[in-house]
Formats: sequence, C-alpha cells, structure tokens
Amino acid sequence: MPTLRIGTRGSPLALAQANEVAGLLASRHGIPVAEIEIKVIATSGDRIQDRPLSEAGGKGLFTKEIEEALIAHEIDLAVHSMKDVATLLPPGLGIVAVLEREDPRDAFISKRHASFGALPKGAVVGTSSLRRQAQILRIRPDLQVVGFRGNVQTRLRKLDEGVAEATFLAVAGLNRLGNQALVTEAIDVDTMIPAVAQGAIGIEVRLDDAKARPLVEALDHRTTRVAIDCERAFLARLDGSCRTPIGGHAHLTAGGDVVFVGEIITPDGRARHATQRTGSARDAAALGDDAAHELLRHAGPGFLGATA
Repeated sequence: MPTLRIGTRGSPLALAQANEVAGLLASRHGIPVAEIEIKVIATSGDRIQDRPLSEAGGKGLFTKEIEEALIAHEIDLAVHSMKDVATLLPPGLGIVAVLEREDPRDAFISKRHASFGALPKGAVVGTSSLRRQAQILRIRPDLQVVGFRGNVQTRLRKLDEGVAEATFLAVAGLNRLGNQALVTEAIDVDTMIPAVAQGAIGIEVRLDDAKARPLVEALDHRTTRVAIDCERAFLARLDGSCRTPIGGHAHLTAGGDVVFVGEIITPDGRARHATQRTGSARDAAALGDDAAHELLRHAGPGFLGATA
C-alpha cells in the first residue's frame, strides 16, 4: 500500500504539478517515490466541453470530485491550481501548503503577430476565460473574442486552422510543461491583472489527518502564502466565480510589505473599477478584503450581478 496517495486531474499540467509535489515530499521527508501514488480523478470541469465553464456553475468545477475523494479517504492529499479553488472549502478540509509561485502573468500566443498590440483591427482572439475576454475588450474594443476550450495543443491547432489569430494562456502553466518557447509576449500584470492565485499550486488535506498534514505543511512557501491570502480574501469578499471577471494580484516587496492590485470588469470590457493597496504582510488578508469593500462601494450593488 502506498505511503501517500495524491489526487489530481489528468491533464498534462495537473500531472506535472502532482509529480512536482510528489518529488518535494520525497526529497523533504525521505519517502521513496515508489510509495507515493498519483491518482487521476475526472472532474466536472474536465467533462464539460460543450459550453463555456462560466455557464456551468462557477468555481469548484475542477476540484469538487477530488475533494469528495479526499473526504472519502480515497486519497490523502489533493493538488490544485489555486486559481481553480473556491474560497469556501468543504468542512474539514484545508489548503495547508502553497508552493512557491511561478510567473503569474498571462501569455499572448500567436503564430502571426509579434505582440498583443500588433493585432490588426477586428482580429479574432480565442479564450475560455471571462476575465481575459473582459480585459481584452477593455484594452482593445476593436477585437473579436470567441470561446476557446482545450489544452495547449488543441488551442495551437485552432490557431493553425484559423479559428482565431491569437489566444492567451497562463505563463506558469507553459513554464511547468516546458513550453516557454510558445510565449509570444508575456503581458505585464499592470496591463492584464491575473486571475486570483494564478501561478500558485495549493495542497489540500483533511485537517484532522495527523499523518499527511504535517508532511504537507512543511512544503508551505511563506511569501507565496501571504500573497495568496491577500488575493483570496479579495475574491471571497466579492464572492467571485468564473461568471465574474475579476483580477487580483499581490506581491511582497524586498522590505516585506504587500502590494496588491485588483479590478472588477463587465464582460464587454466597458465598465471597470480598480484599486490598489500597500501594507504589512501580517495584514495581507485584511488588505485584500478592504480593497474588495472599496470596489463594491464604487461599483454599486448591481455591478457584479450584471456580469453574471
């Protein structure tokens, strides 16, 4: 019987992330890699391919079934892309470690154009992200945006087939898959604020698991944890789902302060409210929460409802 069972989605990126966690657990605790099992679990988000995920039920589509396996003791820990994790977790479960964050930026990918700004008027851009759609249209209202589901290779094929002239993916995912060369242009976070927790891997366990929890907690990266706590507090206050275009990004300065930027946008990109905060790392979650309160005051009660 394996010492630890890791639950994950079956996509190439999810498997790369699960293997990274397995390697860290093995090296940190001296566990033979052969004793760490990676169990692939199909999620609702993987099964739904006929419509945008924004129409299918919001956050949790890529985590629900994995969390159910964790609750049922079928696995000992779950590895997630933190941007897919709902702000409210099932009772008894917790994200007890966040790995050091990869590059949080969005990647512009095109085989015909050298940069986002170089796209011709009226060009078609493919994306499955409502946030990216809203940001693209805010920056370039002259462009057309179409739905674009699938893994990296599927999206590249769609570019070859002329379905769109460009697409956007997370730089972090491309880096983890060794596909850095596909990045035509990395978009600065001040131009396109990333999804909350983009680029971060989270590890979820049963909070009462005296065996797995301490092993996982040893992998927590404090600097990333502080930034993610700030961003997720912002998202939680806004009650954001994948039906709401929200961007939020925090980083720590050399002096240890948290710098946060956040925004909410309508899907057509025409209305936007943005804010920023700087403060102590110990107040990270409070900073994110306060930033969200400000946006809710400025946007009014109907703004987030109008984005659904």
